[in-house]
Amino acid sequence: MTQTFKYNHLFQLESGVTLPGYHLAYTTYGTLNENKDNVVWIFHALTANSNAAEWWPGLVGEGKFFDPAKYFIICVNKPGSPYGSISPLSTNPQTNQPYYHDFPVFTVRDIINTYKNLRDHLGITQAHVGLGGSTGGMQLLEWAIDEPDFFEHIVPIVTNAVLSPWGIAFNASQRMAIEADGSWLEKRADAGQKGLAAARSIALISYRQYKGYDVTQPRDKAFVPLANNVVFAADNYQRYQGLKLVSRFNVISYYRLTQTMDSHDVGRNRNGVVDALKQIKAQTLIIGIKTDLLYPLTEQEFLKEHIPHSQLFIIASDFGHDGFLLEYEKIEVALKNFITHKQKNYLKIVNQ
Repeated sequence: MTQTFKYNHLFQLESGVTLPGYHLAYTTYGTLNENKDNVVWIFHALTANSNAAEWWPGLVGEGKFFDPAKYFIICVNKPGSPYGSISPLSTNPQTNQPYYHDFPVFTVRDIINTYKNLRDHLGITQAHVGLGGSTGGMQLLEWAIDEPDFFEHIVPIVTNAVLSPWGIAFNASQRMAIEADGSWLEKRADAGQKGLAAARSIALISYRQYKGYDVTQPRDKAFVPLANNVVFAADNYQRYQGLKLVSRFNVISYYRLTQTMDSHDVGRNRNGVVDALKQIKAQTLIIGIKTDLLYPLTEQEFLKEHIPHSQLFIIASDFGHDGFLLEYEKIEVALKNFITHKQKNYLKIVNQ
């Protein structure tokens, strides 16, 4: 069930911008039990929504590992995203017009602070499990550091403690593609869409890897071309993915959310990253993918080194960073060992 939470009080962002309030779209599955100890909080990645069963069907839903019959599952659409929460498409109360380009940047920490008010509204005092991949993992780590007693277990997947210069460079390149679209600065919801398609193509290269394209888009693959000058399947695939995102996402939201990612640094104002990670009390299972180009395995190994008593599970996948959405059977094995069977100290398991 998807609902909207409205916070009608002043809310200050890290940038110093003060909003008169905000709203969040959130989806829940299952029922909060009497002891309120069956909460699973899922954090979505860049362009997903609050319907976790839709984009993670291998793990969330009836009969799945996170079954609503057992757990109270919640996922919130993060601020900036166009799927129901406050975003560039929302009405700016100062102008009674959509924010569009005037929409401020929410840091990852700002996002978590909005969630805390929703948490309190729902009467949740502790989460049994928190998990999220990519930018979802950033949110999870931020919260687990800020409130060490809130999560019993956390599962940060293909993520990091601070966005690297490499990650920032990918985001900057995507924003440059959007800025190159002549319509980008026009005050309308569909401005900059050709730029967004190009940006998505850039992003996709960072989400996948060499072998994945060789497997799914070989040179001799038959396909129906999207444009007259398209000769190869890989070319066609990039164009298709760009158009697909344009049909479901907002350009300004995408631009702002990449800036949100750039803000990610759990060590900011906490005496550095290492000291911040040491604050985590939750039982922690870190999951990395051997072929991840965007958030390479060294970043998950860093988390393992500095989060107390944490464990690392490594997945082999042809799909690179996107494997966290596709390799759900392998992730389920890790979750069963970690949460259900309470298996400890296996440190590193490599799925071949």
